[in-house]
Amino acid sequence: MIRRDLEQLATAGAREIHERFGNYFARFVELSQRARERFEQRDWHAHQSDSVERLGLHSEAVHGTMARLADLFGEQYAQHGLWCRLKPAYAELAQGECNYELARTFFNSVTRRTFGTLGVDPEIEFPAMELDEPLDDVDPKIFARYEPRGETHEIIARILEDHRFGTPYNDAAGDAILAAEQIDDLLMQTAGSPIVESFEVLRSVFFRNKAAYIVGRIRSDDDTIPLVLPLVHSQGGISVDAALTHPSDVSVLFSFTRSYFQVDADCPRAVIAFLSSILPQKPTAELYISIGLYKHGKTELYRSLQCHLEHSSDLFEIASGDEGMVMHVFTLPSFDRVFKLIRDEFAPPKETTAREVRERYRIVFERDRVGRMVEAQQFEHLKFRKDRFAPSLLRELREKTTRTVREDGDWLVIEHVYIERRVRPLNLYLREADRHDARLAIIDYGAAIKELAAANIFPGDFLLKNFGVTRHGRVAFYDYDELCLLTDCRFRKLPEARHPEDELSAEPWFTVAENDVFPEEFRRFLGLTDELLAVFERHHGELFTAQFWRDMQQRHRAGEVLDFYPYPRNRRLRP
Repeated sequence: MIRRDLEQLATAGAREIHERFGNYFARFVELSQRARERFEQRDWHAHQSDSVERLGLHSEAVHGTMARLADLFGEQYAQHGLWCRLKPAYAELAQGECNYELARTFFNSVTRRTFGTLGVDPEIEFPAMELDEPLDDVDPKIFARYEPRGETHEIIARILEDHRFGTPYNDAAGDAILAAEQIDDLLMQTAGSPIVESFEVLRSVFFRNKAAYIVGRIRSDDDTIPLVLPLVHSQGGISVDAALTHPSDVSVLFSFTRSYFQVDADCPRAVIAFLSSILPQKPTAELYISIGLYKHGKTELYRSLQCHLEHSSDLFEIASGDEGMVMHVFTLPSFDRVFKLIRDEFAPPKETTAREVRERYRIVFERDRVGRMVEAQQFEHLKFRKDRFAPSLLRELREKTTRTVREDGDWLVIEHVYIERRVRPLNLYLREADRHDARLAIIDYGAAIKELAAANIFPGDFLLKNFGVTRHGRVAFYDYDELCLLTDCRFRKLPEARHPEDELSAEPWFTVAENDVFPEEFRRFLGLTDELLAVFERHHGELFTAQFWRDMQQRHRAGEVLDFYPYPRNRRLRP
């Protein structure tokens, strides 16, 4: 009798979870579809609101599902045996669906929240390794194929005609000609005039910030070349802004430093398969994350980590770079991620709290990262074998992170950790780089600060150790201990010294409030050589003036949404 009741409850529970997953994903698709309308109407603020709302859908759905199951199951809600029966019932419901991997991830979120599972419990959740199935061949229904008949500009014109909007193109024919010139030139440079077999373009358009992106590929006799046409909507209409065929340009477009795309995709797995064909070096986790499915992206990331641990033997060790005052950072040399733990105690003069640190990471999660902030994936209740940790790292964890790390026999349990892509700290990069590369990095460092400001983000301090260089040579911010909104600061010019002794004093001779910032003092903290400081001043000297920051604040307070171009200036059709 009890067994039959459990089976009935398990069946009912599986249906409930499956239905709520369906409701969640339908809303996810609805918000993604709305991006087209926002683009056509140039309603950038509404687009930003939709993006934030979409980010919260998964957690809201999980918590709602848990509340409903608690009512349905009553006192048997947390009975392990019930969930052991629930899992296969749910798997049967999700089997055969094109989004079965997303459905399983949703189920895992419910069970892990219910039981606070440490590590993985394969009896009541789908282990990440079970999801390790190769992506399907690209479904031909999701893209349109264009035979290479006529000139390249004629093909681009047909692509634009098939991707029309409620607002007309400003000059589709002219854009097609300019785009074709760049495509033909770049094809010659990258592939040596290949024999083009076809142009294949996704039917769904990608939207992010104030731009739309037509994403496709060029199939040649021996290669697959990416093709992305960014679109912008000005007062005069919609225009093609660039033609991207360099794999590095497209990789940066889908970078881990950028916000999520909104794309109308009933079956995201098929879109991911297409993206993998043009970005074969991009991890599957990052592709899922790039279109807003960050929860499943985390599943893929965890799966890749576990798989890597099984096929490697190196040890976790303390990450290179200056020791942080707030976060303890370690890495696995053969795995391109860093693991960041909040310390038990913060070194002076840091006065922040662990709660405030988490809030700053949440801001980074929700806001436009403009290609300048490294995404941090939050994980809880992870387990690793202690023998995979270097002795020096174990000592550090035992001494400095006891609130987030504990030992359980042969295992190390990490209650809370942020996992980020590993970049080379800028201060170390400048020591190693030649003169030319160092100058380029400093110029891009200033550009990164300006773009963060344009996104209403103030880093808190400009220390080189808080920025890193990606494999594409771009400078990105990754230390969020002091991050705040630009509009929350008060930028001031340094008052004149009353006496010569004032300038030599260790203490200021004027009153300083909590949010006061004095840009003139930034020079003192950059730690640049005279040559590199001169380069920085020449390109970005306005960053040392309070007026620059006040002007940027005024633009934000006026509601202006600034433009960002996630590709080089020379790729623009009309630079």
